[in-house]
Amino acid sequence: MSASSLPFVVGANTVEDQRARWERKRSRTAKELLETEYKYLEQLDLVLTYFVTILKAKGTLKPAVLETIFGPLESLYSASHVLSLHLEKGNLGAGLENFCQSLDLYGHYAENLEQTNKTLKEQVRKNKSFRRFKKLQETRPQFQGRVLEDLLCLPLQRLHQYKHFFRDLLENTSPDTADYQKLAKTVKSVCEVSHWVQDVFDKRENSLQLLRVQKLLKGQKTQVLTPGRWYIREGWLLVVPSKGEELKRRMFFLFSDILIAAKPCHPLHPLNSNKLSCQAVYPLQQCSVDKVFGHTWSQGGLLSLSFPHKTLARTQGNNKDRFPILTVNFPFSSTGS
Repeated sequence: MSASSLPFVVGANTVEDQRARWERKRSRTAKELLETEYKYLEQLDLVLTYFVTILKAKGTLKPAVLETIFGPLESLYSASHVLSLHLEKGNLGAGLENFCQSLDLYGHYAENLEQTNKTLKEQVRKNKSFRRFKKLQETRPQFQGRVLEDLLCLPLQRLHQYKHFFRDLLENTSPDTADYQKLAKTVKSVCEVSHWVQDVFDKRENSLQLLRVQKLLKGQKTQVLTPGRWYIREGWLLVVPSKGEELKRRMFFLFSDILIAAKPCHPLHPLNSNKLSCQAVYPLQQCSVDKVFGHTWSQGGLLSLSFPHKTLARTQGNNKDRFPILTVNFPFSSTGS
C-alpha cells in the first residue's frame, strides 16, 4: 500500500466507525424505547382492566362521570400497542406515521386533567361504593402500592419520555435513510404537543397563583383575577418614604401588567389577621425604572420606580421636575416562584 493512499483508507475507516457508533446507539435507544413501552402499556392496562372495564360492567359510575375521569385512556393504550407491534418488527417508520396521528390525544388529555382530578376527588368523597371499590383495587399486588391518581398521570410522563427517545433516535440516524424524515417529523410533532401540554400547565399554575394572591388581599376591591394577567413573583421590600420617616416594609406582587403594594393587616384583627391590605396598584405600562446605586442583582442596591399618577415620595427640585417615585431595596425576595 502506498503512502499516498493511506489517508483515504483512514478516512474511510473513520466514517465507517462513526456509522457503526450511530447504529449501536440507535439500536440501544430503540431497544429501551420498546422495553419502556411495554412497561407503559402494562401500567395503562391496570387502569383499563381493574377500573374502566369493571366500572362499566358494574355501573358504579355514570357513563359521563366515567368518561370525565378516564377520558381517552383506551385510545392512548391502542395507539401505544400498535406502536409497540411496529417496534417489535423493526418497522420504525410505519410505526411513527401511525403514532403521530394519535398525538393530539395527549394534548386533550392534559386539558382535561384538572377536571379529571376534580371529579375523581368528588366521587371519592361522595360515592361510598366507588370509594370502597377504588381502595380495594389499589390494594391488589399488581398495583405495587400505587394509587389511581398516580396512574392517571402516566400518559403525560410518557409524552415527555417520547420526546427524548425520538430525539436520540434522530441524532443517531443517517439523513440519507428512509426513517430520517419520518423521525424528524415525529420529533417536531411531539415537541409541538409537549409545548401545548406545558402551556396548559403554565396557565393552570398562573390561575392558581392569581387566586392565591386574591385570597391574600383583604376585601374584593382589588381585582387580581383578570384575563391575560400573568403572575411573576412577590416579596417583601423596604419603601423609602418622602419625609425622612422610617423605612416601611411592604409586600409587593409583580404581575405582567401591574405592581401591587400591600401591608399586613393588624395581627389582632378578628377576620383579617393573616391577610394583607392593598395600598396601591401601579400600572407597569406607565412605569419607568432607574438604578439609584449598587448592583441590581445583589442585596443593598436601590431602584427608583416612577409612576405618573401615584405618589409615595417626591424627588427634590422645582415643580416642573417633580414626579412620583418609589424607591425600594432590590432584588425581589421571591416567595411564590
